Amino acid sequence: MLPVIFFTGAQGAETRETAANGGAGTVAVAERTKPPISRARPFLVIAGLVVSFTLVTLFGSLLLSVLGLPQDVLRWAGLIVLALIGIGLIVPRFEHLLEKPFTWIPQKNPDRDKGGFSLGLALGAVYVPCAGPVLAAITVAGSTGQIGMDTVVLTVTFAVGAAIPLLFFALAGRRVAERVAAFRKRQRGIRITAGVVMIALSIGLVFNLPQLLQRAIPDYTSGLQEEVNNSEQVREALDLGGLENEQNKDLDKCGNGARELESCGTAPDIKGIQQWLNTPGGAPVELKSLRGKVVLLDFWAYSCINCQRSIPHVTAWDEAYRDAGLRVIGVHAPEYAFEKEPGNVESAADRFGMRYPVALDNNLATWTNYRNRYWPAHYLIDADGTVRHIKFGEGDYDTTEKLIRALLRDADPAANLPAPTDTADDTPDTADITRETYLGSTKRVNFAGEGTYTSGDRSFSFPDRQPKDSFALDGDWTLTSQHITPTGDDGRLRLDYHAKEVRMVLSGTGTVTYTSGDTTKTIQVNGTPNSYRLLSTKAIEAGSVTVTVSQGVQAYSFTFG
Repeated sequence: MLPVIFFTGAQGAETRETAANGGAGTVAVAERTKPPISRARPFLVIAGLVVSFTLVTLFGSLLLSVLGLPQDVLRWAGLIVLALIGIGLIVPRFEHLLEKPFTWIPQKNPDRDKGGFSLGLALGAVYVPCAGPVLAAITVAGSTGQIGMDTVVLTVTFAVGAAIPLLFFALAGRRVAERVAAFRKRQRGIRITAGVVMIALSIGLVFNLPQLLQRAIPDYTSGLQEEVNNSEQVREALDLGGLENEQNKDLDKCGNGARELESCGTAPDIKGIQQWLNTPGGAPVELKSLRGKVVLLDFWAYSCINCQRSIPHVTAWDEAYRDAGLRVIGVHAPEYAFEKEPGNVESAADRFGMRYPVALDNNLATWTNYRNRYWPAHYLIDADGTVRHIKFGEGDYDTTEKLIRALLRDADPAANLPAPTDTADDTPDTADITRETYLGSTKRVNFAGEGTYTSGDRSFSFPDRQPKDSFALDGDWTLTSQHITPTGDDGRLRLDYHAKEVRMVLSGTGTVTYTSGDTTKTIQVNGTPNSYRLLSTKAIEAGSVTVTVSQGVQAYSFTFG
C-alpha cells in the first residue's frame, strides 16, 4: 500500500478560507498571493518519508518489545493515524482539530521547503502498517533487543525502494497539476477523494484485503518461485538465519546435516538466558568452562511435536555418553507465549526425562546468536570449543551419534564408549503429512472456512466443501493471537489431514471430544498448555476429524506425525 501524496500545483494547497467556503471564491486569490513552492519540495517530502519510516519501524518495534506489548500495536497505531488523516481531508473542521495539538509550533513566515520534509515525516509514520514483510523481520530483531546493521539496512532499503515510485508519481502529478487548470479548480473534490481512498485503504488493511486479492489473482510466477525455492543454493542460504556478528560469522562453513565432521568457528556464547534448570542453585553454564568436553546444544520448545520426537534421542545420548565426556545443554526457545513460563518448561523437562542443564532463552538471544531458524536444532561442539556439526530438524540420528562418538574419541582416545543407542527413529516423511496448523489469529495456517479470521469474537460455519490439509470452524469463538476458545456453548473444528498421528496443543479446563469415522472419544483437559493425542494409525493416511471443544478450553494448534 502506498501513501497518497498530492502536490496541488505550483501555487500550493488551498487556504482555510477556501475550505470553509467549499473551495470557491478564494482560490484565484490564493494562487496570486502565495509564492511558488520550490521544485525541491517533492524530494524533501520523500526524504522525510524515508527517515520517518525507518526510525518509527526500528525504534517503535524495539520499544514495544521492551514494554512487553504486542508487535501488532505498531501496525494498528499506523492504521488509526491513516484513517484520521483521511477523515481530516474530507472534513476541514476535523482537520483543524487534528492540527490543534501542534499549534505551539511557530507559524510565522514558515519555510515552505522545510515544510515538505515535515510532511514526509508524517507520511512515513502512516506508511508503517503497509510494511508487512519488514515489520515481520524487525519483530524478530526487536524481540531479541539486537537491532544490528543488517536490520537497519533491510529497513532503509525497503523505505528507499518504496520511495522511488512515490517520487515518480509525485513529480508526475505535480506537472499535471501545473498544466491543467481544471485540476486546481477541483482541489476540494480531490481532497475528498483522497480522504475516501485513505479511509478505504485503512479498512482494507484491517481486514487483510490485500492478501485476499493476492489469493484471488492468478499467480503467474508460482512455477518460477517453486523452482527458485527448491534450488540447492536457496536451501543452503536459508539454513542459517541473519543477524550475523563476530561470534557467529563462521557458522555457515558447516552444512546442514553433513555426514562428516566440519569446522565452523568457535561456538558463540550462550547469552540472554532468563533462568537455568537442572544446575546447582540455578547457576549459569559457560561454554568456556566445558573445554575438554564434547558439547551438544539442543534447541527445542516443549509443545513442538518435532522436538518431542527428537528428545528421546538426546536424553539417550546424555545417559549413554555423559561418563565418556559428553555434556548436553538444552536451549528452550519458546514458540508460544505460554512456553515462556518457567514452571511450564520445568514440568516438561521433568516429563521428558531431561537430567542435563536447560537454558530458558525467552528473548531468543542465544537462538539469534547461533543464527538458528528451526525446532529442533543440534549444534555439536568439540573439546576445543569449535562447532563441528549442525543439524536442523528431525532425523539422521545415526549420523549425529556417529559424530558424537568420533569427537569423544578425539578428546580422549582411551575413552571406553558404550554401544550405540538403539532409540527408534519416528521421523515421518514430511512430504506426506499435513503441516503444523496454528489456530491463533496471527499465525494461523490452513484455514479454509468462511468469515474473517482476526482477533476478537467471531461466528463461523462449516463450508460445504473443505480442501485437503485444512481446518474450518463452526459456532461462536473468541480468537486471540495465540489461541482460540469457544464463546458460550461448545465450538467445533473440522480438520482434513494426512498423517499417522494427530495431536492438539490445549490448555484450560474442560473437555475435547473428537469424532473420526465411527469412533468418538473424549479427552479431559486440565492445566497449562500441553500436547494431547487425538488419534493414531499404523501408517500415514488421509482422514477427517471433527473436534468439539468445551467452554474453558484454549486450542493452540494441530500437530502431525
